[in-house]
Amino acid sequence: MSAKIKLPRFTLFRAWLAVLAVAMAAGLAAAWQVFTRGLVVTNLTDLVPWGLWITIDLSAIAVSAGAFFLCAAVYLLGLKRYQPLARTATFIGLIGYSMAVLCLMLDIGRPDRFWHALVFWNPHSVLWEVTMCVTLYFMVLVMEAAPLFGQAEWLRRRRPRLAALLASVHHFAPVFAVLGLGLSLLHQSSLGATYGVLKARPIWFRPDLSVLFIVSAVAGGLSLTVLASMLSAAFSRRMRVDDSLLDSVAKFIGWVLVGYLYFRFWDAFAMTYTYQPGRTEGLELLTGGALSFNFWAGEIFIGAVLPAFILLNPRWRGNRLFRMAALACVVGGVVAYRWDINMAGQLVLLTYVPQELAVRYTSYVPSLVEFAAGAGVIAYGLMAFTLGVRYLNVVHHAPLSEPEPAGQPTPEPAGAA
Repeated sequence: MSAKIKLPRFTLFRAWLAVLAVAMAAGLAAAWQVFTRGLVVTNLTDLVPWGLWITIDLSAIAVSAGAFFLCAAVYLLGLKRYQPLARTATFIGLIGYSMAVLCLMLDIGRPDRFWHALVFWNPHSVLWEVTMCVTLYFMVLVMEAAPLFGQAEWLRRRRPRLAALLASVHHFAPVFAVLGLGLSLLHQSSLGATYGVLKARPIWFRPDLSVLFIVSAVAGGLSLTVLASMLSAAFSRRMRVDDSLLDSVAKFIGWVLVGYLYFRFWDAFAMTYTYQPGRTEGLELLTGGALSFNFWAGEIFIGAVLPAFILLNPRWRGNRLFRMAALACVVGGVVAYRWDINMAGQLVLLTYVPQELAVRYTSYVPSLVEFAAGAGVIAYGLMAFTLGVRYLNVVHHAPLSEPEPAGQPTPEPAGAA
């Protein structure tokens, strides 16, 4: 008698992983096209060289900022009660920076030469400084995340010595917090400075972009950390999350949004003082042209004003559904801000001819290959976090003094049945 084939039981968790796996496979196929045929398969041009992938890169780094902020709060300011949240933020930061690396590998056109910036130093370049800081901070995040792997039950059973070694790295957490704070602040601000030093693109050529990039990154990074924690608890019956902890961080995010709106208002209003070729047209494109809906609806109202009202109102913030919606809007608003900044400076061009300064416009729509590769990178990030929740216990707000019994099952990830 032939043995019956036992099909795997259907669960939401397995369906979620299957969807992400399909998206990652499509992303790998698109990446193969880029690596074998070059950037000709994209809609990037000499006029618009930074497109969808750079926006994903900037956004992934921005929403990873919760790692340096919460680690500094825990290990430098002594706010130990936020240590469980710093654990989650560190893992999100590690994923976010690896996503940024994948996007850059696609975008640079010659990924086999990625190591040139590390060997052939150009200290006069802002991009070189960003490259060095991102590389060093990624190494810091790897060390900060090492205890997460060392404390995993499956690794402690199979490789106890390796697990003990990784767990011991936790003793150096204050040192890594100092290094992470310095490196992350340097490159978060330098990402804005990369645009701000380009005099040929007048709407970018302003010094406050560094401040706006830091403030928006803090809001986005903290929002994604709290949102990921709440979603993990919502989809898992065994997840332990301290809601009062998340509530206090959400309130702080509301005040960060107020500061962001203040700086963003003066950033835009100062450009209306006088006419400047390129800058004035870029501002009109942003506030009344092709980017206006994304600016007013996505970035300002839905991405900042509405969540600020919700997060600063105790009654609305206490409603978990409202809080999660507000945090999701903040993350989306940060992505919209990165897209607006990236596109506003590239879609308006200055044509320098004798005795005439003409302004020209261009357009950009990502190709199918760009969409597929970008979706693959995002799917990788979601897959990594889902597996981290299940196997590394990255979202678990147990008291620090409470020992967990051996063999305790790890929390299920978002989407588990």
